[in-house]
Amino acid sequence: MATRALARGMGTFFKDCEHPASRWSKCPHPYKIRYRNAAGNQAEESGFATQDSAKDRLMKIYNEKKSQARAERIAKYGPMRFEDYAKEWKEGQRHLAASSIRHLDSLFEHHIFPALGSRKMASFDHKVVDAFIRAMERAHTGLATQSNAFDKIRAILLDAQRLGLYAESLLEGVKAPQYDPARAAIPSLEALRALRLGGDDAFMLLVDMMSGCGLRNGEAAAVNVNNIVADDVYRVHEQVVHSTGKYGPLKHRKAGTYRDVPLPARVKATIEWYADKYGMIDGYLLRKPTDATKPYPHWGLSNQWKRIKEAGEVEVPEGMAIYGFRHFFASNCLGNGIPITDVAEWMGHRSIDVTFKIYRHLMPGSIGQAARTIDAALAA
Repeated sequence: MATRALARGMGTFFKDCEHPASRWSKCPHPYKIRYRNAAGNQAEESGFATQDSAKDRLMKIYNEKKSQARAERIAKYGPMRFEDYAKEWKEGQRHLAASSIRHLDSLFEHHIFPALGSRKMASFDHKVVDAFIRAMERAHTGLATQSNAFDKIRAILLDAQRLGLYAESLLEGVKAPQYDPARAAIPSLEALRALRLGGDDAFMLLVDMMSGCGLRNGEAAAVNVNNIVADDVYRVHEQVVHSTGKYGPLKHRKAGTYRDVPLPARVKATIEWYADKYGMIDGYLLRKPTDATKPYPHWGLSNQWKRIKEAGEVEVPEGMAIYGFRHFFASNCLGNGIPITDVAEWMGHRSIDVTFKIYRHLMPGSIGQAARTIDAALAA
């Protein structure tokens, strides 16, 4: 007995006779259908004169099951508090690193749950989300925090929509917070040369790793000679986590992931010079000044930076923070024509949009320049 199946989960139709499927349209025997009912048990029906009538019945049963399943999900999740639903959603975010989980928990605790935690899931609409954004604006919440909070709410409500809790997106017409990072304060080459000599040798090594390889503070603090995988390539696979003071995976990444970044000859020379002068432990160069068994602490860099600024012996560009050394790396790359896609990968950004927002003004191209370049090619 041959059978023919529709889309997954919709069931099959067949004829319980000796005729092959190719002869069903000529065969006088009625069609039968087989499907799983709402309880998950196999069921059959017969007496369908045509193939189309059998298919229509299967489609009707399938839609009824979908409607029943959606109604059951609405009954279960509709009365649920947003806080409870969000915590259940969080359990499924197994891809998030420990630092990302801590950031998510902070957003929940300080911004999202106080405003929306007790609200029932069935009561959400676009006005609720818009009111939440306006409340953050009135509270002068930072734009980065506003954007991150909105992204998390959007992900949670989208998850609920996929379950059938909402017939359509609740974010239609909602104006998302516009996070536009301020232009980075970047030192000139002359200022960089002076600043790298403004602290101790550890400070100089950190500055070289950030400005020459594009590393974040914590990644630079975990500098290790074993990460030199080629004369011109440094492999970044861990950082000193600010909140724990221990080595951990990269930001927004699982343990074991890495990125390879350019290793300028001068930076390689600094690494080797520091290793020869101070030695190393398991390849690590920087350790806690008061306890060599522990990683280099985050305050080691920030304290030196504060002393350099207060001493006033080296000119610090207005508005520059420690991250300015990492910004120098991006500026140097983009100013020399290196594609922004490569820069985004080397800097470890989750999305090229982040790189573009921060460094768009550093890119050498412009509409006018593009017009002249294209015109020159057309005229050749």
